[in-house]
Amino acid sequence: MKKTNVPVVTLAIFMTTFMTAIEGTIVSTAMPTIVSDLNGLEIMNWVVSIFLFMTAVSTPLYGKLADSLGRKPIFLFGIALFVVGSALCGQAHNMIELILFRVIQGLGSGAVQPVAMTIIADMFTLKKRTKMLGLNSGFWGVASVIAPLLGGFIVQHLSWHWVFYINVPIGIVAFLLVVVFLSEPKAKVKTKLDVKGTFWLVVLLLTLMFTLQELSSLSLIVLLALVVLIIVSAVLFYYEEKRAADPIMPLTMLKGREFLAVNMITLFVSGVVIGFEFYIPTWMQGIKGTSATIAGFAVTPSSVMWVIGSFLIGGMLSKWGVRKTFFGMLFLLLVADCMLLVVPIHTPFWVFCIIATMNGFAFGSIMTAAQVRSQVLVDSSHVGVATSFNTLMRYLGQTMLVSIYGITFNTIVANQLAKHPNLNQAMMNKIVSSVKAKELAANLIPQLRQVLFDALKGVYVVSLVAIGLSIIFNCIYKKNREN
Repeated sequence: MKKTNVPVVTLAIFMTTFMTAIEGTIVSTAMPTIVSDLNGLEIMNWVVSIFLFMTAVSTPLYGKLADSLGRKPIFLFGIALFVVGSALCGQAHNMIELILFRVIQGLGSGAVQPVAMTIIADMFTLKKRTKMLGLNSGFWGVASVIAPLLGGFIVQHLSWHWVFYINVPIGIVAFLLVVVFLSEPKAKVKTKLDVKGTFWLVVLLLTLMFTLQELSSLSLIVLLALVVLIIVSAVLFYYEEKRAADPIMPLTMLKGREFLAVNMITLFVSGVVIGFEFYIPTWMQGIKGTSATIAGFAVTPSSVMWVIGSFLIGGMLSKWGVRKTFFGMLFLLLVADCMLLVVPIHTPFWVFCIIATMNGFAFGSIMTAAQVRSQVLVDSSHVGVATSFNTLMRYLGQTMLVSIYGITFNTIVANQLAKHPNLNQAMMNKIVSSVKAKELAANLIPQLRQVLFDALKGVYVVSLVAIGLSIIFNCIYKKNREN
């Protein structure tokens, strides 16, 4: 059998990682233009949410199929689906069409991301794997840096359709490289798909993520109904997995205390990541009055240091072990978050760059290490499932914490506005934009910035709790293999 061309396949994987990573940020950059062209401001959040939903829900299924049917066919299917979804998104004539086509794109992304990391696990030894996963993770950092600039350029000089079309040539080249240069033995075991378990897992994840996403707008009756559905689907999923001959998510995998702890840390730290990257630009524009471009540069050191942390984590794990390394990185996150909680309202820009540097190094180190440990701690026949589970935890963490951040932020803003009769929500909508803030009366700006400042502090209190929970999980897991 022809041998895999490892460098070429690795390049193809990096291309698909960049393609899927850039999609979230570049679409957000183009969203105002898309909304003005297609109309549908009230449902624009679903353009982003449905992509995340479909990616998260489908990752466990693809992970299992990659273990059962082989990595190559599932990876190729994911790339093809993502490319088709991207092309259709570029052809959308209204917001409903765009949302439906994003479903296809998200289902493709759900295969591409975890299976790509599983293929890396297959091709490289543990020592090299950490470096390659770190490099792969670095493409996420690169994507987050250039996506806003690329999105702005495309919208200004081409059209928003090319935000999606740009994926097509990248995906086609990656697809062809994988077809020609990736070789793997045919799956030895053909197993019957765990249909019932898959169904209840999909119901559980969809209900859970929808509830988290819409938590602040749900009535009590609807919320209770959704909670009941979450509990029922979780119980039925557990029951089906116990009796399935080949379960989609082997429950024995979750019995390992280190595996569970590492993935819970992934969940909470992913939430901390989204809290930092989403709200710091708001801090920059709303409180410091910087332009949108400068606000984006406040988190750029985080992206750069994410890459460096990803590269250095292998050496740190070898020298200090998993628990000590995680303690060190979580302590770094703790210090950075505490700095955000104690800095005054008139804090220089360079201070935020230092905080971003600390956060980025810790983010890159923790995420890469958690990914590697998730693969190492399970049987080789379950590497695909374990990788998909770790990816799922990232999306759940982001969805869960974004919802809690939003509720905390909005509650504090509402409470503070109630104390200032001369201020209102419309003014708050303007103060968060350095351009729109110029329309406000000069004497109101300090009060509005103070309200925003208090709300942002509340966001980072939530992050502090998430970091604390991560430290607790790092304390309680049972030592396994080398630590």
